[in-house]
Amino acid sequence: MTLPLRPVSTVGALADALRSRVLSGEIAPGTPLPEQEIAAFYGVARPTVREALATLVHEGLLRRERNRSAYVPEVTLADLDDLMYVRRPLEDLMAQAVSGREVPEAEAALYRMAALPADAPWSEAVAEHMALHQALIDAVGSPRLERLYGALAAETRLGLVRLREVYRDRDVLVREHRALLDAIAHGPAERARAAVAEHLSHSWGRS
Repeated sequence: MTLPLRPVSTVGALADALRSRVLSGEIAPGTPLPEQEIAAFYGVARPTVREALATLVHEGLLRRERNRSAYVPEVTLADLDDLMYVRRPLEDLMAQAVSGREVPEAEAALYRMAALPADAPWSEAVAEHMALHQALIDAVGSPRLERLYGALAAETRLGLVRLREVYRDRDVLVREHRALLDAIAHGPAERARAAVAEHLSHSWGRS
């Protein structure tokens, strides 16, 4: 059985399909992705598969080692703890700089998250979650903060896959981010910083 893709930007379409499966947890950590099997499954040529996999390796969503098929790296609880150790001070800087302001791009991401149908793939919730937090970071206006935060993006997205079992009810995810954006928008800075710290500790601690 093959699942043909539209011929328009086949590499991009295949990368999108695989990305969605990775971020929805359908492809579990450690699962090998042999080029020949993927080519047969999607009905595309192996060079197309190779390019699509290279795209996801570059994004950090897949890992490839010598003489081994690409695979989804596992983000362990220890990895998540270390990730939060680095993310918290970065988002604390954001809270100090953005407190008292509404961030339209973050509000738009929350609106899209809330509008997702109940059966939407978890990868779509991951995308809006990432967009919301990235919008808050971008609102600071610091290119260096953006670069530092961007370096954590792939691991953050993979870590969010672990939360799909925690947030079976998407409304809970929406309410938590609504509270976060309200605390940042209304300030003062100390309240915003406390809300960010609680949000990060609460969400990731439940994973």
